[in-house]
Amino acid sequence: MMSCEEEIEGAQTDGGGAACGLDEAEEASLAAMAKALGHPVRVRIVRILAQRRACVCGELVDALPLAQSTVSQHLKILKEAGLILGQIDGPRVCYCLSPEAIERLHALIGALRGAQNRGGC
Repeated sequence: MMSCEEEIEGAQTDGGGAACGLDEAEEASLAAMAKALGHPVRVRIVRILAQRRACVCGELVDALPLAQSTVSQHLKILKEAGLILGQIDGPRVCYCLSPEAIERLHALIGALRGAQNRGGC
């Protein structure tokens, strides 16, 4: 089994992610999603959408103690990261989780956990 120092050295010479089971594109994808989830309000929005299991329109603003413009900014960040989908419904936008993105996030985190269980990273 390699030491942590050997794993880090190998990662630095082979392009980074191979030691952890992730290639560079997967690392970038995971980093973008993690950054989008890097604020408690955005985590809360994802939790609300996951619990509702349906598209949510104006109820998000009612469920959060924030101004509509602030909620909209958080939704924009989550949408840009691909974690949520927005569908225009008349004068409003309805949001739901992107099942593919959530599955991808789960798989990428699983790859990190798998590497840890193999003694890597």
